[in-house]
Amino acid sequence: MDWLLFFSALISSTLFPGGSEALLLYRLNEGGHIATLLTIATVGNVLGSIITYAMGRLGSEAIHKKWLRMDEHKVAQAEAWFGRYGQASLLLAWLPIVGDPLCLVAGLLRSPFVWFIVLVSIGKLARYTLLAGLFF
Repeated sequence: MDWLLFFSALISSTLFPGGSEALLLYRLNEGGHIATLLTIATVGNVLGSIITYAMGRLGSEAIHKKWLRMDEHKVAQAEAWFGRYGQASLLLAWLPIVGDPLCLVAGLLRSPFVWFIVLVSIGKLARYTLLAGLFF
């Protein structure tokens, strides 16, 4: 198990910046098994999104403002996307800037957890697969 890739993907998918894509490409360049590495990166990244979803679902607005210090503009943008495109917007949870707030908003709005996992997993696996396909 590539724990460094797993935790890099997990941290990259929370409200902290990370570089799981670069590490994935490095591991692939080293000759790592593509399906194994894609699985590890995707599972770690989805778990990070679940943590962000849980913070939205279990936290209050005061906690989000005080502890998470999320940019109000990013949260408002994510709420607009979620309001406009609904559950389908979770396919874009991998995007920089709005991806993490989308997961937080999904939790705040009590999005069904099963659909959250399915849609976020599809989007994140597609992103890693496309990235690996472009370079290998």
